[in-house]
Parts: sequence; C-alpha cells; structure tokens
Amino acid sequence: MTAQVHAHTPNGLTIWLTGLSGAGKSTLAALLTDRLREQGQAVEWLDGDELRRSLGRGLGFSREDRFENIRRAVYIAGLLNRHGVITVVSVISPYADMRSYARQELPGFVEVYVDCPLPVCEVRDVKGLYAKARTGEIPCFTGISDPYEAPADPELKLHTAERTPEQCMEKLISWLTEHRLYQL
Repeated sequence: MTAQVHAHTPNGLTIWLTGLSGAGKSTLAALLTDRLREQGQAVEWLDGDELRRSLGRGLGFSREDRFENIRRAVYIAGLLNRHGVITVVSVISPYADMRSYARQELPGFVEVYVDCPLPVCEVRDVKGLYAKARTGEIPCFTGISDPYEAPADPELKLHTAERTPEQCMEKLISWLTEHRLYQL
C-alpha cells in the first residue's frame, strides 16, 4: 500500500506508528520528528501516553475506550494535516479496525508497524508494566491479557529488535522519500 499524498499538496501526512508497548514507537517518533523539524518541515508528534494524560482522562482500557482514544488522535491529526503539518502518531492501536478507521479518516495515512517480539519488549520495559500485567495487577494489557492484532499490510514494517532506532528512522525516511512523501 502507498499513501496517496505528495509533499507539495496542501494536506499534511500522518505517519502512524503502531506496535506493542516497548517496541520503540516513541523513540522512533522522537528521532523522526527531530529529523523532519531539522529539515524545515512543519511536524507535530502525538504520543499515546501524552494523549491519554491530556485528552484521554476518564478513558480506561476497554475496547470502546481505546477506540475513543484513537478517534481523538485521528481528529487532532486531521486538523494538523489540513494545515499542511506532518503528524507523527505513536500509539499502540492494538486492533485492526482502529487503524482502518484512521486510514479512512486521514487521506495521507502511512501505517508503520514497529515490530518487536514480546520477550524483547518485556526486557525493555523500564516501567515494569509487563510484570504487573503478568501478575494481574494491570488488566487488559496489550500483548498479555488483551490482544494485539499485527497489521496485515502496513506501508512499512520496522524490526526494532534487529536494528538500532537510528537505522529504523533512516529506513523510514528512505521509504518516505522513495514514495515521494518527503523530500530532502
């Protein structure tokens, strides 16, 4: 699949990073946002944890609440895109229908699967969330007690257990450039 937006259109682009907690979405998003900003691009980063803290208060982790959180992220990304802003979204978005909704609502949607095996994500977990989920302290935790539906056909898949964050960011920049969604 290839997003149907070009660098010189008035609409922005949404780069949607999806994957398990600890897969490297936020690290990659920070690197990508910095790189795009250094290149003079109008770019904003919507981080899943920040969105939950600022706009998702009162939302739990039921499927419906997770979908509402995604709706809010899509709405903000759409507003930014209409003003020509590249939006980097780093959210788990565990269900395929959530990502399908984002794709339908955002004309310049690029799905990037930040693929990392669960055992590696658990080792990277500095907050101890996986351990709490395994003991039942955190219910409905994606990858443990709640499913993660891996993207069937993302525009790009990045294997963060096999490559450094910088290598993954370079691969993403190369993909965007190759598909004329970003120009140096």
